[in-house]
Order: sequence, then C-alpha cells, then structure tokens
Amino acid sequence: MSRFDEAKQRLRGSISPVITPFNEDGSIDFDSFGKIINWHIESGSHGISVTGTTGEPSSLTVDERVQVMEAAAKAINGRVPFVPGTGSTNHQETLYLTKKAQEIGADAVLVIVPYYNKPSQHALFKHFKAVADSVPELPIILYNIPGRTATNLQIDTLVKLKDACPNIIGVKESNKDFEHINRVLLKCGRDFNLYSGIELLCYPMLAIGGAGHISATANVVPDKVAEIYNAWRDGDVQRSLDLHYDLMELNDVLFKDTNPAPIKAALGMMGKIKPILRLPMDLPTQKLQDEIRSVVKTHVDLPDSVVTK
Repeated sequence: MSRFDEAKQRLRGSISPVITPFNEDGSIDFDSFGKIINWHIESGSHGISVTGTTGEPSSLTVDERVQVMEAAAKAINGRVPFVPGTGSTNHQETLYLTKKAQEIGADAVLVIVPYYNKPSQHALFKHFKAVADSVPELPIILYNIPGRTATNLQIDTLVKLKDACPNIIGVKESNKDFEHINRVLLKCGRDFNLYSGIELLCYPMLAIGGAGHISATANVVPDKVAEIYNAWRDGDVQRSLDLHYDLMELNDVLFKDTNPAPIKAALGMMGKIKPILRLPMDLPTQKLQDEIRSVVKTHVDLPDSVVTK
C-alpha cells in the first residue's frame, strides 16, 4: 500500500473544522484554542482542521495562520490526523502556507478554490498542480465551496488534477449539487476521498461512498457529528440516519447567518470561548442568538452563568 493509500484510509470520519477564538482585544485566544482541540479529540473527532472557512482565515494575517497551525499541531500531539487549511486568494501565500504546514507536521492540507478572483478552470488546474508539485510527499484535499468562491471546481478539472498529482487524494465538496457530488466518485474513482462540507449531506455522502465529513456543526456537538460516521462504519445505518435527522434543526440554525458567527455565539453560550469575531464579521442579531440558544440547549447543557453579547 502506498503512503497516499494509507493516508486515504487514515483520513476518514469527522474531521472537525475548528474555529479560531479571539480575546476581547482581538488577539488570538490560544489558551481556549488548545482546550477546544482537546475537547474535540476527547469527544471522538477523527481529525482536526484549522484555518478553513470556519477558522476565519480571511481575518488572520499570514503570520497568524502559521501561529494557529503551530498551536494546533502542539495541542493535537499526533493523537488524530491534522489537516490545516492553507489556501487563499494569493498563489504565493498558498504555496508558503502549504510548505509551512508540511514543516509543522500536518498529515494533509486542505486547499480551497481561490475566492473572489474567479479563476478559469485552466487557471485552477495550474494553481492546484503547482501547489501539489511543491509538496510531492504531502497529501492534499482540495476544497470546493462555490457559494463562497463564486467558482465551481468542475469534475473534468478535478479528474485532470487527480491524474496529474498523486498526492491529491480527495476533495471536500461544500456543494449542494448532489448530482455533481455523485459524479465526482464516478469520474475520480470510488477510492478518491470525498468529504461533505454541507451539513445536510454528511449522511447522504456516506451512503454513496464518501470518506467522511468536515462539518462546522462539529464545533458545537463533536460527539454526535463523529457518531454519524461511526454508526455508518459499524453497519448501524439506522443510528446514523437518526442522528442525521436529530441534527437537522441545529444545522439549520447554525447557518442562518454567515459561518462561523452563529457557531461562535453558540460556543459563547456553552462557555467554551469569548464570542468574538473580527470585523467585518460580527455576532448574529440578538433575535437570532435567542433562537440559537433555544436549539442548542436541546443538544447540550448550557451553563446559567454565561452571558453572551
């Protein structure tokens, strides 16, 4: 078995995309960050990702992104796979962050389709191939989230990349087009690791042969999100399906405002972090926070002493 085949087997299940907590002065709250990572691992998460969409990478400097990756690697300490997000709108930044992740000891990296600049499929191929070629021993998971990037990584482009770059082992599809998602495995092969980035598609993607999910909801209920995969893996399809429906209302409310604003509000209510985002992001309205609280408390016990903004 090749090292990339081994990586495909290890990088399965719920890879939690952890938030980046901030202090009141806007600095990164590394103390809470380490505690959150420990909580995710103790709750059964199969892997940890940082500085992806949920980690607010656009609100971090390049140096801060490196610091977050270093802090995460230290907290994880080899207990589960570490898959930081290293993509950006800037090609050179992406190369730099990807190489830094490799130096830090990442098990794989998550590289997003560049957002805002809307590259063509030809340009996307050149971008991703250059990134993959720069770290030929490091497994790469591409990240397709057209709702954020305004560009869809088309299947033909994905197939070309998979064929040209042995270290491109999978893709996170935050794509509501389920026909597209099915065809990813048809065209790339069913041994290509497919991860759901859409909360309501975590269970359905397992049903068609997906490797797992990178779900923002895991920030609030990491145990339940991991159990969706565990139950499916163990053949308890009904348990996995029950969890899918059990989490649907929570999934819905956590995306009534832009991620990760509702999640940070929920984690503040849970006493896990100070509920702070950096502008231009901010917490949801008080009305939505009240709705979030009413749903979250059906899944976790909320401490009475915690007051959110």
